[in-house]
Amino acid sequence: MVQKLFWWAFSVKVALCSCQFEKKKEGFKKAKADYKITQLGELPAALNESSGLAQGSSKNTYWTHNDSGNAAELYLVNKKGELEETLTLSNLKNDDWEDLAQDNKGNLYIADVGNNAHDRRDLKIYKIRPDSPQTYETISLRYADQQAFPSPVRNFDCEAVAWHGGKLYLFSKNWSQTNHTVKLYALPDKAGDYTLWPQDSTQIKTMVTGADVSPDGRTLALMTYGKVVLYDISGGVNFNKPLDCIKTAHGQTEAILFVNNTDFVFTNEKKRSLYLAKKKK
Repeated sequence: MVQKLFWWAFSVKVALCSCQFEKKKEGFKKAKADYKITQLGELPAALNESSGLAQGSSKNTYWTHNDSGNAAELYLVNKKGELEETLTLSNLKNDDWEDLAQDNKGNLYIADVGNNAHDRRDLKIYKIRPDSPQTYETISLRYADQQAFPSPVRNFDCEAVAWHGGKLYLFSKNWSQTNHTVKLYALPDKAGDYTLWPQDSTQIKTMVTGADVSPDGRTLALMTYGKVVLYDISGGVNFNKPLDCIKTAHGQTEAILFVNNTDFVFTNEKKRSLYLAKKKK
């Protein structure tokens, strides 16, 4: 009963989510782009916690995965959400996979950086190729500004990772109800052990749960519970040029992927739904 009430309250909160805070705090203007959101299909039962998205072997397929405690597997689904392939990564462990990123050479980056308790010391990103899944690199990381484990400052969880120009960019999922700061970190896209300092920050009044960069490298999208915020990154990955804030209001959305330079797909973790957000002409 308690869990049902929680999800009811959560759904109401997401449905009422707006972009007014971001417009006031970060300079987002009235939405420049009008989007139509439609459901493409439903993910299979095996994908009950879809938390990341990346382009599949064709434009009509997508890689996705479950998050913490689930099998170390990637799932290839089509545009209807139907399962095409299961890729078992027997050499890896899914401590808390929270996002997928992809570079321009076909490498996938599995972000094992979920940190709900803010106490992990083993954060890592796996770099793999789907055509040789048993070969991988490990990119280990820690946040230089985290001094306590667990941290009383609950802003060292991350569910949003994107690749751009040879680097991986991480965006914090701030759990605070009063401080809405989202921090940006960056690190190289190759094996190593890295200590990260924040590169930039912004104010978003909801938790950031996914990230992607458009194919032309000009737009950053951050998925949240209830909305997607877009930034112009043609001059570099930062929060200096806010573009649009798009209300989505489709529940626990935790994964996003650009399918072209304007349109994107995203998933709902609990409902196992796959959606398309298409920019109206």
